[in-house]
Amino acid sequence: MGRPTVRRYLSRSSDSVLLKTVLLLIFWEQVDAQCKIIKCNTDYVAAISNTRNSNKNVVYCNALRSYSQCTRSTARTCRGDLVYHTAVHIIEDRMIQYNCSKVGPTNTPRRQPPQPLPDATLKQACDYEKVFHEKHGTVPRYLHCAVFGDPHVRTFSGDFQTCKVNGSWPLLDNEYLYVQATSTPLSPSSSATVTSKLTIIFKDMKQCVDQRIYQAEVGNMPAAFDDGSVDGGKRAGGSSLTIHEREPGKYIEIQAAYIGTTIRVRHLDGQLSFSLRMAEEISQAFQEEQDLQLCVSGCPSGQWISRTPDLSRTSSLSMETARSLCREKLSVEDVYFQSCVFDLMVSGNGNLTDAAYHALEDAREFHPEPGTLHIFSKGDNGPHLSFSIFLLLLLRTIIGYTVQVI
Repeated sequence: MGRPTVRRYLSRSSDSVLLKTVLLLIFWEQVDAQCKIIKCNTDYVAAISNTRNSNKNVVYCNALRSYSQCTRSTARTCRGDLVYHTAVHIIEDRMIQYNCSKVGPTNTPRRQPPQPLPDATLKQACDYEKVFHEKHGTVPRYLHCAVFGDPHVRTFSGDFQTCKVNGSWPLLDNEYLYVQATSTPLSPSSSATVTSKLTIIFKDMKQCVDQRIYQAEVGNMPAAFDDGSVDGGKRAGGSSLTIHEREPGKYIEIQAAYIGTTIRVRHLDGQLSFSLRMAEEISQAFQEEQDLQLCVSGCPSGQWISRTPDLSRTSSLSMETARSLCREKLSVEDVYFQSCVFDLMVSGNGNLTDAAYHALEDAREFHPEPGTLHIFSKGDNGPHLSFSIFLLLLLRTIIGYTVQVI
C-alpha cells in the first residue's frame, strides 16, 4: 500500500466550517428506532468522505440529492425529530451553496476496481505491518489516543486534556477511518458529561474491506457492525477487519490489520470509553478540511477545564473520599488519577473509577513508549481552583453547557 498523501491543516475554509457543522449536528440526538434519519446521515457522510480525485460539486450535489430523497422517505416517522429538521435545513442551504439542481443524478459514480489479484497476494497486501516492514525494513511507529470519563482526551502527541465538550465531536477523520463521539449529561441533575454514543466508520478500501459502520450507545453495545457482519466482507482481505466481543455488553475490540489499527470500546457504568492504537502514517492521512479531530489536535482551547479543582462546595463527595477511592485502582498520582478524582467529584458517583483505570491499562498496552505512560501535569497539581474555573464549574452545575461550533 503506497504512502497516503498528507496535507496538514493550515486554515479553515468556509466549506470546512459548514461540513463540520453538518457532522456536529446530524449526530446530535438519539432518535426513535422508527425514524431512519441516522441511516440518511451516515450514507451522506460516507458519500462525501473522499472528494480528492473527483469533481467536488458533482460529488456533493449527487450526495445531497440522495440525502434529500432519503429524508423525504422517512419524513412521516421523523416529524417531531430535531435531527430530521436540522438535516432538511442543512440540505437546502448546501444545495444553494453548491448551486445544485433538485433534479439530477443521485448515485455517486464508483471508480472501476482494479483487476483482482490472487487471494494470497491480497491478504498480504491487506496486512499493514507486513507491507510496511517489507518496504522500510522495520516495524511502523504506532500512536495512541483515548477518550474516557467527563471526557478526558489523550491525543496522539501525548497531550492530556479534560474538556467541557457537549454534543457530537469527531475524534478521527482521515482517509480510512471516521470516529464520532457524542457527549451528554451523566444525569439530568449532573454537571458531568460522558460519552453516550460512538459511531465508527471504516471506509471502503479497494480490495481489502467493504465499508463497515459500528455504532454503540449506552445500554446497547453490539458485537457486530450495523449490517450484522463481524468482518470486512467477502473480499480477499476481508479478514483483515474483525470485531470481537471480549465481555458481552461491556467490552468489544475491533482489529483493523489493513490499516495497522486496534480499537477498544467499553461500557462502564452509564458511559462509553474509547481507546485506539494506530499506525502513525495512517493517523496523518487527512486533508485540510478534516482539521477538527480531537485525537489529533485535542479539544479547542476554549473547551479546556482543570482536572483538579476544589469541588467540595458542589460535590456530594469529599476530596479525601474521592482520592481514597481512586487510589484503590490507581497507585500513581498522574493525570489518570487526577481524572478519576475529577469524575468522582463532579458526578458525586464513587463507582466511576473504572473509566480511568481501564484507560491507563489500555495505554499500558497500546502506547509505543512505555516510559511516557504516566503523564504529570504541572498546571493541575494545585489543590485549589482558580476563581474563573470555579465560576465555570458553578455555571456547569446550574445551567449545563452547550457545543461551540467552530
